[in-house]
Amino acid sequence: MDKGILPLMDKLSGSVERITFFNPENGYTVLRLRPEVSQHKRLPGLGFDGLATVVGNLPELSPGEHLRLQGEWDTHPKHGTQFKVEICEQTLPANVAGIESYLGSGLIKGIGPRLAERIVAVFKEETFDIIERVPERLLEVPGIGQDRTQKITSAWEEQKRVKEIMIFLHGHGVSTNLAVKIYKAYGNSALEIVQTNPYQLERDIYGIGFKTADRIAQALGLAPDHPSRIEAGIVFALNELINAGHVYAPREMLSARAIELLGVSPDLIAPALERLAQDDRIHPEIVPFQVAEEKTGKGGVAEARGAYGEPVIYLTPLFFGEKGVAERLKALSHGAVDGPGFRTGQGTQLSFPDASLSPEQQAAVHMALSAPVSILTGGPGTGKTTCLKALITALEAQGKSYALASPTGRAAKRLSEATGHSASTIHRLLEFSPGAGFKRNGENPLAVEFLVVDEASMLDVLLTNNLLKALRPGTHILFVGDIDQLPSVGAGDVLRNMIGSGVLPVTRLTEIFRQAAGSQIITNAHRINQGNLPVVSWNNPGSSTGKDSRDFFLFPAEDAAAAADWVLDLVSVRIPQKFGFDPLRDIQVLAPVYRGAAGVNSLNERLQEKLNPPAPAKAERKLYGITYRAGDKVMQTQNNYDKDVYNGDIGFIRSIDTIEHTLDVDFEGRVVAYEWSEADQLALAYVISIHKAQGSEFPAVVIPIVTQHYMMLQRNLLYTAVTRARKLCVLTGSWSAISMAVHNYKLVRRFTALDWRLGNG
Repeated sequence: MDKGILPLMDKLSGSVERITFFNPENGYTVLRLRPEVSQHKRLPGLGFDGLATVVGNLPELSPGEHLRLQGEWDTHPKHGTQFKVEICEQTLPANVAGIESYLGSGLIKGIGPRLAERIVAVFKEETFDIIERVPERLLEVPGIGQDRTQKITSAWEEQKRVKEIMIFLHGHGVSTNLAVKIYKAYGNSALEIVQTNPYQLERDIYGIGFKTADRIAQALGLAPDHPSRIEAGIVFALNELINAGHVYAPREMLSARAIELLGVSPDLIAPALERLAQDDRIHPEIVPFQVAEEKTGKGGVAEARGAYGEPVIYLTPLFFGEKGVAERLKALSHGAVDGPGFRTGQGTQLSFPDASLSPEQQAAVHMALSAPVSILTGGPGTGKTTCLKALITALEAQGKSYALASPTGRAAKRLSEATGHSASTIHRLLEFSPGAGFKRNGENPLAVEFLVVDEASMLDVLLTNNLLKALRPGTHILFVGDIDQLPSVGAGDVLRNMIGSGVLPVTRLTEIFRQAAGSQIITNAHRINQGNLPVVSWNNPGSSTGKDSRDFFLFPAEDAAAAADWVLDLVSVRIPQKFGFDPLRDIQVLAPVYRGAAGVNSLNERLQEKLNPPAPAKAERKLYGITYRAGDKVMQTQNNYDKDVYNGDIGFIRSIDTIEHTLDVDFEGRVVAYEWSEADQLALAYVISIHKAQGSEFPAVVIPIVTQHYMMLQRNLLYTAVTRARKLCVLTGSWSAISMAVHNYKLVRRFTALDWRLGNG
């Protein structure tokens, strides 16, 4: 055969009946297609239902879409005859039945099956031409008014534009949902922007990373050593480190990562760094930094051995954020002792009507009232909340204005319930609004004399900087948190850095009070934190066979699959039956990793099937590779200031509207609407990562922990997971995995310079 002549391919056209499988990472799809009637006699692969099986790498499709395919018929040894697709073209059906099916499939926002039937009854085969050319004629359809006509027209135009973008993006692994986001971000300029500067997508569109943008750029013929590619690769490499919690990157490390990512000459990196600095996208600095290799210090604590005067690279906002935190903390702490007339009592003899304080607690309250900036830390059951109640009593007795705040909504709710006083998220306290930013700032400071910030281990550099900006000189601030928990999800290690600087007063509560000592959860949390194995009841929650069966249990499992099976049984049957906990609202599974049989992703799918199975009357929709169903437990995975929902907020899907392309999520009584293109901000939350659980507390917690998780098994991870449980904690896994976590106290140190900035200058 002449190499210039392509082999003749088979052809197949019809409408998508259902999607059997779709991999969002590479587009591999298995679907059932209803072929056009004219093809039936000559098709080899039709089943008894008249459908053909189609496989291949395809754009994200929906039932009802009409396809024109080219490829070849193939016989699979297990699945039989299939059509393997090489070329896919999304088309519009031509006959009345196909048009009605297409319009009623939910593809066009604003049109459902009944409205589609009415529209096609009026316009027949001309339906698409009418919507495209003279949409005002939709007013001829009974029940359609001016508003509905406008919605349908806009949705049709958007669908058409998105399809144009998809034709271009399909070959580069970009899903339909991301194409919709690109269109909404750039409007009619979308295709031009994608083709002119694909790296802009990485900067502007959540969900599109450097690798996707790079695939598009390479397909467009952009040279591998093009300056915009080098710059984008450096920023991507820097962001990867920042996403791991670092505030900056050592220049040598960043350069090496960029060279590996880009596959270019090292000579190209320095000029690119210079250009990025001139554009103010990065900020070079000389600071002492922690080298990658760490040595174990006293007590098993990893001490960073570093050098002074080494060059590092910040993203510009993080440089000014870290510098701002240090400067503002020093300015506040240098304020007058006793601030604006705070009375601290003499020595530690403080008297409060509602609390009997230990000497440690009295010292903590005295410190908070006397020092403009102070820190209170301690594990569970050591009386941090009692200190806060006593402090509030003292402030109210003195007529002082105060506020209580936490980084997340769930943490703020816990703070309010624990103290009996109103608490808010830091964002709400600072009156954040989209577009305008934080309304409370240096020009419009908070009108309080004392601020308590709880769950301070969750504070990242940028949020802390914005909070400190809003404090007037003389305001007292108390940071409260557990230093032994995991650090913040965002960049920085603010609480540990503040304590490590040695320049701010710190009280560490160590005494476990009698009531707390009666809880195995609390006593085991302290055992874990001290490097000792927990005391557990084995495989028998709630039994009366042993006095140690109280609130902490282990169900042995030597591998991830067995641990996962225990999780399903515990959550759906055993714990609800014995303890009466609601499996959806009271029990939270916390997993150390995302992948694997006992990881977040797999367990979420299995628990969804168990606790919220599909039903004819239950609406569902597959978006970004995840099936969302009415009644599902979901989590917000990024801050969305427009919707006033934040990373870690948990809610339940109240409804899914297949006509308007929206889903409504109930966040503890507040219903938030999401368009389908925004669903990548959500994730199933039957199981969440331990990192995502920070600041939250649940009546019952189930933790799978097996040796396959060895990369993540650390003492502070297990300690954080256990301390999320209020009444019941159940581990399922192996004793060796638990031991591995308890004895691994080599902290992953973050590249930060806040402690150095606080202690110098």
